[in-house]
Amino acid sequence: MSIYLDNSATTPICENAKEKMLQAMDDNWGNPSSFHKKGIEALSLLDEARKTVAEKLGAQSEEIYFTSGGTLSNNIAVLGAAKALSRKGKKIITTSVEHPSVEKAMKSLEKDGFEVVRLKVDGDCKVSKKDILDAIDEKTVLVSMMLVNNEVGAIMPVEFLRKAVKTKNSPALIHCDAVQAFGKLDVDVKKLGVDLLTVSSHKINGPKGSGALYVRKGVRIVSPVVGGGQEGDVCPGTQATPAIAGFCGAAQTISAQRETLEKTRILRDEFIKKLLLVEGIKINSPSDALPYIVNFSAEGIPSQPMITFLSQNGICVSGGSACAKGHRSPTLSAMGLPIERIDSAIRVSMSKATTGEELEETVRFIELAVKTLRKSR
Repeated sequence: MSIYLDNSATTPICENAKEKMLQAMDDNWGNPSSFHKKGIEALSLLDEARKTVAEKLGAQSEEIYFTSGGTLSNNIAVLGAAKALSRKGKKIITTSVEHPSVEKAMKSLEKDGFEVVRLKVDGDCKVSKKDILDAIDEKTVLVSMMLVNNEVGAIMPVEFLRKAVKTKNSPALIHCDAVQAFGKLDVDVKKLGVDLLTVSSHKINGPKGSGALYVRKGVRIVSPVVGGGQEGDVCPGTQATPAIAGFCGAAQTISAQRETLEKTRILRDEFIKKLLLVEGIKINSPSDALPYIVNFSAEGIPSQPMITFLSQNGICVSGGSACAKGHRSPTLSAMGLPIERIDSAIRVSMSKATTGEELEETVRFIELAVKTLRKSR
């Protein structure tokens, strides 16, 4: 038996992505910056991928820049925007529950003299609109907020940011880490009102090693990466055409998000209902979270023994963000949960392929794990 429920960490590569990657490796292996036939063929592949990703984001092709993934995209966006606007101010607004690639970039900027305000979240991992308005001022040059929290699935009020920036007459650019939302929610850059937005290939059934940064037309950032000028100097370096081709193939399969979202919501609700019948289970995700993510704690059982038990029985889950391995969850800590509950947290993250039968089997083994592991303690 094999049940994969760690899709927020990574996803299996879809067939369309594999086909596109093979084509790139077999036929379009030239350097896209070369002016001969093979180079032009590779450039054509990039053009197709750029157009595809742009269409899925409601953007224009020239606003999409390929990177190696979400981490590099976030770094370029945060550091690049701060540097570009530093003459207008040195204040940045973010949240206390951002991905490490954003949070560590913020810490780096603090060392360079920037003031970083981290908005607190409540017990449902929500940021107050009042707190956003109170924090933004005429010296704020960047607001960075994820669309979906990667640990508990909370949906953040990104659409409110544009209104807040205008209300406070601020020069701030708006950046959104949409890695966990892309392919699951309808991510439209114009509706969100963002200037910069990050997406990643391996979260949507594409290969690792490819991502993209949306930069709204007319917005200038100063990339911290230097090189030969590829990708408009936003992310210079010879493009990884096979990975980008796979990203394109995966993006082409994104469709009917609303229908899939509703199906997943029904599965999630039934899963939680059954999960709560198991003794000592507490749900950490808010009720209106993205239904693909369910974070729960089994009282008195640390995360790792539970993960190991389930893995030995063919079920793959995680203890939280795969990017914060070995560290206590900053998200659950920010939500004010007790340490015992944080240290026993488990994240189940579904995909559009997850079935009710798989979730039923997972609950059965969670219950068995609780009984077995409590006896051994």
